Amino acid sequence: MALLSIIIPCYFNEENLPVTFERLQRMESDLPTGTRVEYVFVDDGSGDQTYRVLEGIQQAQPDRVVLLKLAGNVGSYNAILAGMGYAKGDCCTVISADLQDPPELIPQMFAYWEQGFKLVMANRQRRKEGLLKRVLAGVFHGLIRRFALKNIPPGGFDFVLFDQKLCAEVVQMDEKNTNTLFLLPWLGYPYVNIPYVRQEREIGRSRWTLAKKVKLFIDSFIAFSFFPIRMIAVSGLVLGILAMGYALYILYARLTGHIDVEGWSALMLVILLVSSFQMIALGILGEYLWRTLDAVRKRPNFVIDQVKDDRNQFV
Repeated sequence: MALLSIIIPCYFNEENLPVTFERLQRMESDLPTGTRVEYVFVDDGSGDQTYRVLEGIQQAQPDRVVLLKLAGNVGSYNAILAGMGYAKGDCCTVISADLQDPPELIPQMFAYWEQGFKLVMANRQRRKEGLLKRVLAGVFHGLIRRFALKNIPPGGFDFVLFDQKLCAEVVQMDEKNTNTLFLLPWLGYPYVNIPYVRQEREIGRSRWTLAKKVKLFIDSFIAFSFFPIRMIAVSGLVLGILAMGYALYILYARLTGHIDVEGWSALMLVILLVSSFQMIALGILGEYLWRTLDAVRKRPNFVIDQVKDDRNQFV
């Protein structure tokens, strides 16, 4: 009998969780007969009653529910990594607690895993969200597909099912400042893509701020692409060619007497252009260096404050 681990990162989800857990339990009836299910809830430093609600769920079903409480808020992708470390399933799935991704897709994803696919991604084809969110999401995933991970599906994914082998490999990597889920297609295994429509959140409000989205974009881009470094080199080469051409023009104009007084405006323009390029280049290099430093000093991605795991008594 296969064991399916469902990993659910939680952050300010006290209102969502009872509804989410009920829908997940209803979904179990559509799984093949004999399939066992365990739930790994990770409280990512929520400031509301999320953990208290999770304690009630865990106490009601201690043989199937694992509860991790992180010491502080470290972001959903680190929370997912923490949950992957405790998942015992033959395969695992990651789903958000806000029900924007339909749990009813899990049986279909599980069926593909039974056929031998180690990775199944639910691809967001459309979103029932505001125009600005749709545009930003489209730009983000378009740039990632163009310059970083060419094998991810259009529209991106957060809802995914994967084999325990992939889970162990990602946990062993223990990468910092990255998109944990993007590591799954990066491994290179063939995958199945299931399109669906991402729903608008109905309960509570999202804590996924613009600042967090920008950080995720930078982390994802730098973790999976050398394009920013290559862009600096190419831009420097182009500026060098232009500077050489302009220098030859100045020399020619000086020798032929076409320059009477040097142009202050042109000089300032060149200084400002070169200075801004240098600062941007230093900023990009600094992002790479910071991540190198963060990896070298080996601080943990998360600190687990409490664990409630009674599976050993039953499994």
